[in-house]
Amino acid sequence: MLDTKAEKSKDMSMYILYNAVLLVAAIIVLPYYLLKIIFTGKYHKSLIPKLGGRQAKILADLKDGPRVWIHAVSVGEVTAATPIVASLKAKRPDVEIIFSTSTETGQEMACRLIQGAAAFIYFPLDIPYVVHKSIKQVNPNAFVMVETELWPNFLKACKLKRIKTLMVNGRFSLRSYGKYRLTSFFWKKILNDLSAAGMITKIDAARFTNIGMPEDKIQVMGNAKYDALAAMASPALQKEIVRRFNVRADERFLVAGSTHPGEEEIIINVYKKLLEHHAEFKLIIVPRHIERTSAILELLRKSGLPDAITLTEMNNGKIRKSERIIVVDVIGELFKIYSLATIVYCGGSLVPKGGQNILEAAAWGKVIFYGPSMDDFSEEKALLEEAGCGVTIRSAEELVQNILRVLEYPEELEKRGARGKAVVAANMGAAARYADLISKYI
Repeated sequence: MLDTKAEKSKDMSMYILYNAVLLVAAIIVLPYYLLKIIFTGKYHKSLIPKLGGRQAKILADLKDGPRVWIHAVSVGEVTAATPIVASLKAKRPDVEIIFSTSTETGQEMACRLIQGAAAFIYFPLDIPYVVHKSIKQVNPNAFVMVETELWPNFLKACKLKRIKTLMVNGRFSLRSYGKYRLTSFFWKKILNDLSAAGMITKIDAARFTNIGMPEDKIQVMGNAKYDALAAMASPALQKEIVRRFNVRADERFLVAGSTHPGEEEIIINVYKKLLEHHAEFKLIIVPRHIERTSAILELLRKSGLPDAITLTEMNNGKIRKSERIIVVDVIGELFKIYSLATIVYCGGSLVPKGGQNILEAAAWGKVIFYGPSMDDFSEEKALLEEAGCGVTIRSAEELVQNILRVLEYPEELEKRGARGKAVVAANMGAAARYADLISKYI
């Protein structure tokens, strides 16, 4: 009895500390977000819903019966969630699915991609009053988080209301794992209250166990993104991007996707050397953070490559003509743009960022180059390298040499890309497994 009281007291103390830290953080960052809303308009759609407002009207027409709340933070998680939702609706058409995101770009993509959801809402800020209000409005039988999105107050409120909580397509990057492990004393109790967790790989499962999740609640079920990407890579999608980018038959593209600071300089230098051998090549740069577009355009100008056009300019009616370089300053376009590539460089890898998603390019049958920092996508890297369509490079010089080498053998380049596409297709099926898992807890 004393032990139980001590445990409850300890839990209460941890939550008090967590909410105190949350309050201090809110006071610090609130001015920043207010300025963003005032001067850029960013966050103005989502702020009030995240505080519990404007959601009741959206949820008013939900039918009676079982309800599942599925949450995906942003664009990447929405991609993974899409085939899971489709599989769940096929299995349980009676279930009302309420789909939430944290970001406005994620919400826009969810509304485009997710079929079968009864309502789209924003996930509440992790403030006790707000989460209780939001949960009461949705009234789900189960809450499902896609990948790793742990909010203590929200999960505690779900437990109090006896709502099943699950994780699907669970992933723990090495960086996230390090942060969670430092505070595992806090997360152990929260993770113990989860009903189940479906993880992508054995490595993710082991990391989750080390942080405090009971091993008997974890299953390794694969990556639902394989299902999503294999289904999305269609000729119609490629034709649409060819038309929008005014692509000519004699053009070939080096696509640098999800680049970080320090990588654009490398890619620009690589491109200039590539032009010395293949003048028909064009360059598409897709920065990981689009707010860096101005800095990239300035970098291009200083490098003697001022003939650049942005995707925003094209979307606003400007027709691409002689410009050799396209800078993509719009979120949610990278997957389609990979379809144009002859050669792909995937960013966050020549700088220590853990890499970015290499499956998107593989789904289109592309050979992909990346740096040594691929900790967050180690299993995907191993699969694609075994197929011959993934290549690790360690410097700009090595990237140039490898690109020129593969361009000498176009038939081999195509075969290697096809093997990568086959890997994506062969690993399909995780979405159905996650749908089965969710069904058990409805």
